[in-house]
Amino acid sequence: MDHQTSGQLSQPSHASSYQWLSFAYQGLTEIPYETILTQTDTLEVLDLSYNLLDDSYWNPALLGRLEKLSTLILDCNRYTSHVKFPFMPSVTTLCINKNKINNLPVFVEEVRRKFPSIKILSMMNNEAAPSYFNGGSLTQYIDYRQYVISQIPGLEILDDTEVLEKERVQARKTYRLQQSRHSSRKRKDDSSRKHAHIGKKSNTVV
Repeated sequence: MDHQTSGQLSQPSHASSYQWLSFAYQGLTEIPYETILTQTDTLEVLDLSYNLLDDSYWNPALLGRLEKLSTLILDCNRYTSHVKFPFMPSVTTLCINKNKINNLPVFVEEVRRKFPSIKILSMMNNEAAPSYFNGGSLTQYIDYRQYVISQIPGLEILDDTEVLEKERVQARKTYRLQQSRHSSRKRKDDSSRKHAHIGKKSNTVV
């Protein structure tokens, strides 16, 4: 779901309001809040793709005012895994392809917490999203999908592929199993330490 946009504004629904606003391909290094925030009551799609935006210019308090926004497009910028989004319960689609995201757990947790209604997430061509297109193996790609699906259960489309029910089932099994193994290993380690401690006490008895 790599959006190619013209960088032009949509037709206004009336004299001064837009439902779709695009600033794509404009070489921006800052988000143009002055224009965006005049549309807080009507804006549904915001496209900031193909610019030079990075974490330094993300102001969560401001874009959080877009109460009707459903789609946020940030493709081909410089955002990292540590980008801080505002809480935006109206957003159902986030496109952040081809950025600098390399820490999957950190980024996915931010998305999960800040976009509770998200249905579509596209993050292709990021280091954290391995695929054939960026040198990842099939195993890495499957692991990536299972992790994201397990953390965001309501997701319907990941990248350009629908989330299937069998993927959800497998994702739950995989990560439940990993947690179970971790707990089992911890119990085993605790038990070993306990027996070692008892052994030491036995050896000191005169």
